[in-house]
Amino acid sequence: MRIGLMVGSDKERSRADRLGGLIADAVAAERDGFTAFWMPQVPGYLDAMTAVTLIGQATDRIEIGTAVVPIQTRHPMIMAQQALTTQIACGGRFTLGIGPSHHWIVNSQLGLPYDRPARLMGDYLDVLDASFAGPGTVDVDNENYCVHSPVDITDAFEMPVLLSALGPTMLQLAGERAGGTVLWMADERAIQDHVVPRISAAANRAGRTAPRIVAGVPVALCSTDETDDARGYASEVLGHADFSPNYVRLLQQGDAEDVGDTMAAGDESAVLERLRRYRDAGVTDLAVRIVPLGKDVGERTASRRRTQEFLSSLCPSL
Repeated sequence: MRIGLMVGSDKERSRADRLGGLIADAVAAERDGFTAFWMPQVPGYLDAMTAVTLIGQATDRIEIGTAVVPIQTRHPMIMAQQALTTQIACGGRFTLGIGPSHHWIVNSQLGLPYDRPARLMGDYLDVLDASFAGPGTVDVDNENYCVHSPVDITDAFEMPVLLSALGPTMLQLAGERAGGTVLWMADERAIQDHVVPRISAAANRAGRTAPRIVAGVPVALCSTDETDDARGYASEVLGHADFSPNYVRLLQQGDAEDVGDTMAAGDESAVLERLRRYRDAGVTDLAVRIVPLGKDVGERTASRRRTQEFLSSLCPSL
């Protein structure tokens, strides 16, 4: 199981420092031996692919990925153009993570329809597949897209694609047509009993290689008596599951009730034991979301540093 980092919106940094700080975080992750640096597209925050492009210019070895970009926010041809351009900037180290997002983001925040997201994803992949097979002409006519357009950006790199596949239909699609899935709010039982069998069977039927299972997992190094508070704090700052029915359904496949229950928290032995359980459940790539603990910025900065140093000692894989 490869060990990477996942970041989110860092509201403790000033707005002027957020982009530069993010790039510095990626440089530090590469220096510390992490295999990947994953960035979600957070509503109202830094644009993920633009940031990834700049990170690609500042690093040399680390994989850089989006986890994930909502497909409704970009026409698939525009997504393909931006992804291919980003791949050039990253020297072939970019992995495009995409997903249908959630109703509360797509419909409630952006005013866009959120209908049949899995069908939309399949149609979206038709355009991406044709675009990434180029240079050449993309000719796609399906229920959602009518595209007849040239693509002439690069033939030097492949474009790995991962889907945020949580339910059975999306897991089948990810296994048959993508390189794997990017998960959030999935505990060990949900991964072992729900995710891995479905996506692996789909990949096998399609004659594809074994899929990547990238699991976003909150982690905090703390004392044993702080563990319960750490889990509760993680659920508060990372967003409760009840905001998103997609996550609620995924949680029902396992033993966790909220995102904090998926967390690896405690002393070094407790964190290591939980991470090994994720590995044994079938996770191929760990995307650690460090949750810094403390009463003020200084304490949280020290907490983040301790957790990252411990994780670095486990890199590159477990």
